[in-house]
Amino acid sequence: MLRAVRSRHFVERVFRPEEIVYAEAKGGERARAASYASAFATREAFCKASGVPLTEVTLGKGFCLLREGGVPKIELSPRTEASFLPGRSKRLWVSLTHDGDYAAAVVIIETGEPPP
Repeated sequence: MLRAVRSRHFVERVFRPEEIVYAEAKGGERARAASYASAFATREAFCKASGVPLTEVTLGKGFCLLREGGVPKIELSPRTEASFLPGRSKRLWVSLTHDGDYAAAVVIIETGEPPP
């Protein structure tokens, strides 16, 4: 990820402005790369849990990883939200970790009952 995030074109194509601001505030190049890597890992984990195509959450800007008080939170566009488990309430849980050159994320989708 270190080489990839040196490309401004890549960063602006894949990540939302909120994610870029968060990562760029991290300081050193490795810390910024770790932030971007954990955001990308979260996208992959979300796609695997939801069945939403990766292109929709990266290139389509249908996804944003926010940190509220240090707690990671996924924000979806209305289109992405409607594209999986339609008609059901959903709550997304995310856990992130990164160490050295590795980043990992787990996403759990909690759903409510479908309407009668």
